[in-house]
Formats: sequence, C-alpha cells, structure tokens
Amino acid sequence: MNRSFLISTALAFAALIPSGHALAQTRADTLLIDRAAAGKDMSGPLRGTSMNKVEAQFGAPDQKLEPRGGQQPQWPVIHRWVYPQFTVYFENSHVIDVVLRQAAPGEIGPKPTE
Repeated sequence: MNRSFLISTALAFAALIPSGHALAQTRADTLLIDRAAAGKDMSGPLRGTSMNKVEAQFGAPDQKLEPRGGQQPQWPVIHRWVYPQFTVYFENSHVIDVVLRQAAPGEIGPKPTE
C-alpha cells in the first residue's frame, strides 16, 4: 500500500469520529432520574402497602396489567398497576416497587405503557 492511500484512509476514518464539541448536547433533555430526585414531593405508595390501601389512597389505576409469574411455587405472582405518574409493582398483594413514568417525549427514561 502506498503512503497517500493510508493517509487518506486515516483522514476519512478520523472524520467519522465525533469531536468533543459534537458530543456536547445541543438540546435540553430531562433525565428521568433527575426528575425522580427533584420530585421528592411525588408521594407514591410505600413498600409493603396492600392493594386495597393503594386503591383507597390513589384511586383506581388507569390500567391493571396482566399478572406475571406464579408458574412455580418459588416464583411469586407480580401485579402491575399503571397510574398517570407511576407504575406500582405488587408481589402477590403488597407493593414491592414504584417506578416513575416518562413525563414527556423529550425525557430520557422508561416509556409509558400503552
């Protein structure tokens, strides 16, 4: 191979690698984790709360998704209830986790369940 071919190939390859300036974000995305940290005022159900208490406190969910698991005794049944601001995960009938939903299309994080 000749030297000019190697140099032109290297230059072409280097042009494909973004510079530090190109890596800087040019739009203002909101990270879901930032909203979660800032949104401490968002009161969701606490871990261990029963389904009845969640429904009494937050009303009926927008969706009650099909339960998953339970095929074997060591696999508990997991229920998911979808509210406008969060999704609640239940193991059998008690809250095990609450996950914030994406608030806007520009937010980076979980997408809303449709």
